[in-house]
Amino acid sequence: MTEQPSLGKGYRVLILSASAGTGHLKAAEALENAAHRNPSIVEVAHVDALDYTNKLFRDFYSKLYTKLIQDAPTFLGWWYENSDEPWKTDRMRLLLDRMNTGPLVRMIKELRPDMTICTHFLPAEIISHLIAKGDIEAKLSIVVTDFDFHAMWLSKTFHHYFVALEETKVHLTMLGLPQDRISVSGIPVHEIFSQQKNKGELCRKHKLRADLPILLLSAGALGVGPAETAVQVLRHLETPAQIIVICGKNEELQVKIRELSGTNYPPHLSVHVLGYTTEMDEWMTMADLYIGKPGGLTTAELLTKGVPMAILSPIPGQEERNSDHLLEKGVAIKCNEFTTLAYKIDLLFKNPGRLARMRACALELARPDAAAYVVQTLLMEMDREPHTVAKSEQLSMAKNNLKV
Repeated sequence: MTEQPSLGKGYRVLILSASAGTGHLKAAEALENAAHRNPSIVEVAHVDALDYTNKLFRDFYSKLYTKLIQDAPTFLGWWYENSDEPWKTDRMRLLLDRMNTGPLVRMIKELRPDMTICTHFLPAEIISHLIAKGDIEAKLSIVVTDFDFHAMWLSKTFHHYFVALEETKVHLTMLGLPQDRISVSGIPVHEIFSQQKNKGELCRKHKLRADLPILLLSAGALGVGPAETAVQVLRHLETPAQIIVICGKNEELQVKIRELSGTNYPPHLSVHVLGYTTEMDEWMTMADLYIGKPGGLTTAELLTKGVPMAILSPIPGQEERNSDHLLEKGVAIKCNEFTTLAYKIDLLFKNPGRLARMRACALELARPDAAAYVVQTLLMEMDREPHTVAKSEQLSMAKNNLKV
């Protein structure tokens, strides 16, 4: 390996995500933007790790996950809970990952980054393995993209973890990870969500009324959320409102929602149906309440905008755990049954004080500067330790530090 750049010459940063869902990619893009803005970094590359695997493996990670969300969420939740055993990660999965990521390994070795930042556990465990073997000399930082922490994110060799909550840091510390290698950063979101925009001007732009509540109902970028059933139930709302339905890339869902909203919908409610949008920051700026799943990135964006949430059909596993944190922090309400959705929203809007408190709690929990914080923290550490991780600094955790 050629000599790494010394302090003052700038750093090479490799950011790795995986297109299993969109959240990991969006977090990586936010980090990429923050890195580009920092003059201490001379080269930034953002790579989807699955692009450097074979098609069968790529489909296994991305398409299978989406399929399970749609058709077998109970199984997904069962697997999530039963695989969440610290330091006992499925060896077969790790072996499978290593067997199918040869091109990824070669790419990492060719780029010779000073820092690697992973927003998905797949590239993190590959890089951790390479560092432990002495095949690369780069620092590995891992940015967790949910509010809770799953055992699959654990790496024996790493430089720094970035997590969303102080509680998560406590959890990792109790598992034996060194406290000074864990930072509470929040989940990185694009800087556009931090920009202050005028709600009235946006309402005029999108032909909405600023004096009526705006409910933002999202099926996510892939259009796999519970929007269709929610639109059916929301016709029972007593509160006059404007319902914005984001259908993502699911064109079939758009057609169904338009049919539903055009049939016997009460006159005090209006429904506006959109497909995939690049203006989510504007819709969140206008929204008085978000209705949908609590994905890590979506939630972080909503918190930045101070938007309270009505949680529907969280994916068993990580989204259910996200829900627990949001409910505990006073940011959200949760509908366990679709039949109560309109009733619970009506109660919320009849109590404007509660809605205002939820908005304040959201803003208090928000970390709009998460991406910049991650990058700056790592650069400060690189300046203190200008060379990459030496073998004596590799952090191999004891497997039995804590029985859980």
